[in-house]
Amino acid sequence: MRKKSRMFAIAEALRARRTGVTAAQLAERFGVTLRTIYRDLESLQDAGMPIKADRGRGGGYALDKNYQLPPVNFTAREGALLVALARLAVEQRLIPFPQAIERAADKVKSALSTSAQRELLALVGELQLVGVPALPTPASVRDAVETAWFESRALRIVYLKANGQASPRHIRIRNLVFDRSVTLLNCIDLETGQDRQFRLDKIKSAQVMDPNPS
Repeated sequence: MRKKSRMFAIAEALRARRTGVTAAQLAERFGVTLRTIYRDLESLQDAGMPIKADRGRGGGYALDKNYQLPPVNFTAREGALLVALARLAVEQRLIPFPQAIERAADKVKSALSTSAQRELLALVGELQLVGVPALPTPASVRDAVETAWFESRALRIVYLKANGQASPRHIRIRNLVFDRSVTLLNCIDLETGQDRQFRLDKIKSAQVMDPNPS
């Protein structure tokens, strides 16, 4: 079995189970080594699949129970409106960061038939959304801040101060403010305990910290 097909099959196997499954059981089922299974599981996690590993009886690898919603059927009109709302939310910055909502919109489109997708694209193409564009930010920074925000994790950032000097900071986001084209992060500085505010477009690099640092 090719890697792509095997990973899809592993995902479906996890989705179908109510209890965890061990890496050894998966390796036996798919006729590969434990090392290969660990690599496949890591690749699925990197792709956004919320696979958890639980210890003890009945443990093993399992999907987060909140991962899926019940099946939903959309008409082209309903799908077009949802995709348009997602686009509006991203372009008008009605939500903190676009990664999750863009993936959700892709799933809505992929659930439609080919003809419904064509109708959806035609309908969405007729909409014009006018707003204030955000100041440019590297995608890697945007993705790291989004992850830290949604998962309540700390960040290490390199921030460009008004004098042009790069300043490393260790922070946790308290809340977000959208002020026209500027996104502001109200944070606590984990090294000083002080409240600080940072502009998203002035963050040159960002790294999400391990939730359980040793």
